[in-house]
Amino acid sequence: MPSRTFSPLRSTSNSSLRNHFLLAMPALDQGIFSHSITYICEHGESGAMGIIINQPLELSVEDIFQHLGVKSHDGFQDVPVMAGGPVQIDHGFVLHRSCHSQFEASLKVTDDINLTTSRDILRALADGSGPQENLIALGYAGWAAGQLEHELAENSWLTLPADAEIIFNTPCHLRMGAAAAKLGVDMNLISGQPGHA
Repeated sequence: MPSRTFSPLRSTSNSSLRNHFLLAMPALDQGIFSHSITYICEHGESGAMGIIINQPLELSVEDIFQHLGVKSHDGFQDVPVMAGGPVQIDHGFVLHRSCHSQFEASLKVTDDINLTTSRDILRALADGSGPQENLIALGYAGWAAGQLEHELAENSWLTLPADAEIIFNTPCHLRMGAAAAKLGVDMNLISGQPGHA
């Protein structure tokens, strides 16, 4: 992972969706965003970026360690790596709970959640000294200025405040349903056709 792969966006608006989930509506039925839940790490005047948290790749965290030549203790061969989005798919991003360790390139999303892009966190995870609650993804989802707002106006997404328990302690195939349940919504019952009054 490079020391820096994206620039933090200025977030000056009270309507920022930072630390929110985006749930893909049924109309988004193709590609990586189909049935996706995205955690928004930054949202400001110049755009938005987030990590898709429920689309596992056929790749484990152990595979990543082996590729980088990092020795690890057991337990990572069954931990999936997420397809974080269609941008910079060859770069790694680690969402994790805040911890006592400091890493070279971290974005503080909230007091509790950071996004780290430097390789030092992988070494820490491999030797057991890193944050216990983490999610590793390749790539991220990005929106240009005004693009996400346009998609929201077209009812492409449902939004709700994020829940760290869903990110870190809920199996990836159950994350979408768990988030939708917080809104009292069953995504399976939502029509893919937009409604007009």
